[in-house]
Amino acid sequence: MSDVIVIGGGVVGASAAYHLAREGASVTLIDRADQGQATAAGAGICSPSNVLAAPAAYYPLAVRSGHYYEELLAHLAEDGEQTTGYDVTGILRIACDEEEASRLPDFLRYQREAHAQGASHIGDTTMLEAGEVASLFPPLAPVHSAVYSSGGARVDGRLLRDALCRAAERHGARIARASATLDVQGGRVSGVLTGAERVRAEAVLLAGGAWSAGLTDHLGIALPLFARRGQIAHLSLPDTDTSRWPVVTGFHSHYLLSFPQNRVVAGATREEVGFDYRTTAAGVHEVLSEALRVAPGLAGATLDDVRIGMRPATPDNLPLLGALPGLSNIFIAAGHGAYGLQLGPYSGALVADMIRGITPPLDLSPYAPERFVSSV
Repeated sequence: MSDVIVIGGGVVGASAAYHLAREGASVTLIDRADQGQATAAGAGICSPSNVLAAPAAYYPLAVRSGHYYEELLAHLAEDGEQTTGYDVTGILRIACDEEEASRLPDFLRYQREAHAQGASHIGDTTMLEAGEVASLFPPLAPVHSAVYSSGGARVDGRLLRDALCRAAERHGARIARASATLDVQGGRVSGVLTGAERVRAEAVLLAGGAWSAGLTDHLGIALPLFARRGQIAHLSLPDTDTSRWPVVTGFHSHYLLSFPQNRVVAGATREEVGFDYRTTAAGVHEVLSEALRVAPGLAGATLDDVRIGMRPATPDNLPLLGALPGLSNIFIAAGHGAYGLQLGPYSGALVADMIRGITPPLDLSPYAPERFVSSV
């Protein structure tokens, strides 16, 4: 019998399983490896400024999530996991015209105020002229100006997920590749069914991303989670070291970021088409057109891959974190939308602590499932 079963092996579930196992809990992580797992497809921008367009309640979670990465990476290193794909490269917010440039001073002031109020991982924030920007990300078109924050980071979701799972196993966690159905007896979840096997547990955590809603339908609990498809292009630039190029954002929903040795990631679409796992002509056109608009120097890059992620979204664009109403021992950590790789590791740790009876250091009431979970 496990103390906790975690359903879902993306970065949220893997973080929760690792956190629980490291604290001595008996953990079983069950994942069915769905196509479109958001962790496997996500670009991986990690910066508080990345959530400025999100609801205000996202920001406290983003700040603490940024600080948590330092703690998490230190723990993983102690457990022999050095390869996480996380690196601090800085982040640029570019202004392509005068109107956008007129908005940069407010953005700069906001960044500096956030830094002064505790978001120290933003780093030093400065205004850059056009010539300075070109040297940081050479493929960019001439820009009017930009704000550069030295603490911006990026992470490879696949590498981080795998590091968390390996480290969890070292602490005794069991990882199973299977589909899971909740087993309810006497008004509580007693465990899960995976084919012919019944796995018992004291508590169950739903961390299945956009698929989490399907796990509770037969319990009479409707979770307001839905899939928002993102198509993200992966390019390569032969004979070009892109490893230190900063993340590039602007006053739009698209972005560019790079990874060693010559990989550039361009994204992303935001499509409400259910679980339609397809690369579409319109999606690729949107992503590449926007990438080449701001960075025409990428025109000669090789299109290596288009990854598809089913981002788990909610009606109010806030995640679901905490205990589900109606059952005494089932919890959820899902619904981070486009910010799963940024907020997911900390969210998984927060809910893992809740399962252990530890009061989180952050007010989770804005993310409580009961705000709109209802019976069907």
